[in-house]
Amino acid sequence: MGTGPLDEAVGAFVDDVTVALRTAADGVPDLDRSDFASLVTVEAWDLAAAMVDADGRHTDDELDALIDAFVDRPVGTNLALTTATQLRDGGSLAGRSAWLASDSVLFGILLDADARHGTALARIYYVRALDVAHMVSSLDAVPAQAELEAISALRTRMLTSMRTHPGAAGGPPATGVPGTATSGTGPATSSPTDAALDSPPEPLEDLLAELDDLVGLSPVKQRVHLVADFLRVQQLRSARDLPTMETSLHLVFTGNPGTGKTTVARLLARIYRSLGVVARGHLVEVDRSGLVAGFVGQTAPLVTTRFDEADEGVLFIDEAYSLARGGPNDFGREAIDQIVKLMEDRRDRVVLIVAGYRDEMQAFLDANTGLRSRFPTIIEFPDYSTDELTQIVVDLGEKQRYELDDGAVARLRTLLDAAPRTEGFGNARLARNLFEDAVNRHASRLMRSDSEPTTEELTTLVAEDLPETLEDEATS
Repeated sequence: MGTGPLDEAVGAFVDDVTVALRTAADGVPDLDRSDFASLVTVEAWDLAAAMVDADGRHTDDELDALIDAFVDRPVGTNLALTTATQLRDGGSLAGRSAWLASDSVLFGILLDADARHGTALARIYYVRALDVAHMVSSLDAVPAQAELEAISALRTRMLTSMRTHPGAAGGPPATGVPGTATSGTGPATSSPTDAALDSPPEPLEDLLAELDDLVGLSPVKQRVHLVADFLRVQQLRSARDLPTMETSLHLVFTGNPGTGKTTVARLLARIYRSLGVVARGHLVEVDRSGLVAGFVGQTAPLVTTRFDEADEGVLFIDEAYSLARGGPNDFGREAIDQIVKLMEDRRDRVVLIVAGYRDEMQAFLDANTGLRSRFPTIIEFPDYSTDELTQIVVDLGEKQRYELDDGAVARLRTLLDAAPRTEGFGNARLARNLFEDAVNRHASRLMRSDSEPTTEELTTLVAEDLPETLEDEATS
């Protein structure tokens, strides 16, 4: 077998997926299992070749690693005397990326076995396939965005199949409703427990799956996937003493309230810990009141304290634009100057995420000449659609053992359609407020009844439990 950088990932794929395939075949009579390893080896070739073709570059580093990994493995092509130039000029890799567009037959067999037996064999394929994909992407000095997007699409497709395939097991647990966290006055620290710090970091793929479970936010998920995959590829290159790219991890989140910015920030903190970017992976959430003091000389130490609290984690500044709103003598400017200084001094210990409305955040980035260059990535959080907000309310209900009947869903959609999508639109916070208002109205309705409510009545929300207008909800 080869000894190159791709060989180990391919070997693990072949070994583990072959075992999974044999497990899937248990109980199937008259089935020849002798060719399973060969079938899985061809699958590994198809996957690796498709990833090499994803960016269309077919570099020597990629092709040399591909040949080395498969020269002694049967894939229907004799690679013993093949060079990178011959493989590229022969055109055999052109169009291979199309293989990534749909589930393979082998992956489908594992999904079917999971559905029958409650196993998680497809999960083994999922993990090993992404290992191969990441390794291919790490072969070039600068990972192409097309390759990172191909990894993201592959991950999303496999996760979707594992979740939607009837009876399939192995999917990640459901997560909370996004966009429902609120900023307090001053710092709100989400710190891991001592036990969590002592435990191994969570697997990257589990965290990205948790992100994908959030309702909506498709463009946000795509950007976070690209950030995570880029860092994973750089990690693989560093492990092999290959050159890596210096990049700033600080982020700007823009969007209306309730669009999941804090929820995603918490996930990112855990993702950064998984990738070894930070050691703790906790989130410290602050706003202006937690950074700006009332007297001369007190603001810079206060900002330093917040960075201390976020050490080896993520500092999340909500409504960061408010720091730049005052005049030249406003202490918010002092806070910004200290933030810029500490971003440089502690660039390897604290990741900073600043959030707020899109236009106002542009003004914030212009408030100090050093800010914009330190925030290379801006992630815009879109407003939720009526369908997505309805799903959020339904999910909240399921968690609390409430079900909306058809009339309640229809009124809910009418209310959400009527909500103006202007700056300040509440998004998931509006959804949560409507749900909580419905629960209160439901309780009042049942208490007016002379009879003991049934279990169905205790768990069913009807149209009457929702306000007729948003103004009624606001005053209830």
